[in-house]
Amino acid sequence: MNDLAPLDPVYVSDVLSKPPFVTIPGVINVRDLGAYPSATHPGKVTRPGFLYRSAELSGITDEGKALVQDLGIRAVFDLRSDTEIKKYNSPLPEIDGVEVIHTPVFQTADYSPEMMAKRYQLYASGKTEAFMELYSQILDHGGVSFGTILRHIRDRPNDGCLFHCTAGKDRTGIIAAILLKLAGVENDAIAHDYSLTRVGREPAREMIMSRLSKEPLFASNNEAALNMFTCRHETMSAFLNLLEEKYSGVEEYIRRYVHLSDEDINAIRNNILIASNTETRL
Repeated sequence: MNDLAPLDPVYVSDVLSKPPFVTIPGVINVRDLGAYPSATHPGKVTRPGFLYRSAELSGITDEGKALVQDLGIRAVFDLRSDTEIKKYNSPLPEIDGVEVIHTPVFQTADYSPEMMAKRYQLYASGKTEAFMELYSQILDHGGVSFGTILRHIRDRPNDGCLFHCTAGKDRTGIIAAILLKLAGVENDAIAHDYSLTRVGREPAREMIMSRLSKEPLFASNNEAALNMFTCRHETMSAFLNLLEEKYSGVEEYIRRYVHLSDEDINAIRNNILIASNTETRL
């Protein structure tokens, strides 16, 4: 499959209509991270209806807000920077009964024109090595942001949550991988979850390309723009190797960068996992 070419609309509609995708009007790329088997805790799976990932929520409709409430989501974590929110005029929504928390991975200084030009150059290559450099930046800067999500899971096990960035691919993909890895989900399944954004982002393809066309680097280079949004299985596999080799694994990353204890880590894992008496994903 050419991951730069548009996907067949019938195929996209079919995939988006089935788990793990969830339909929330006005939001794309919404997935439930539940029902993944744990390899390290046999007989347990990640808890359905507890952890959700998506793209930005700024366009959510009233029907979408009602569905967020019905899904039991009580906290939304927005990983976007102030710069992105202002640039795209995409403010945080207000949803009754849902706490919407802005917890940016990158601070405003990290979104200077010079910093973004360097980041865009890496994205534009589409190379796995470039994505690993970008994903290292996310890990290095994301401790506080990811810690906010992890502490919610530790402290509020009965309140579902949703986390997102702009497209729901990179920053969102990293924290999703951290959570699934912590739960003992196998690398192949984590990489498959990451790759599903290939389909999840498709309904917003024209909007995404329109935004990127305003950036000098991408204005006359359509392929470079599309490279930015590749989400290949092998990219996440490489990231999981990076997490192990450079950061000594997910638990050590959480200890060093999030400043949580082993007791915290065990509590978070226990809150994510349940007995596998429900259908699991392969």
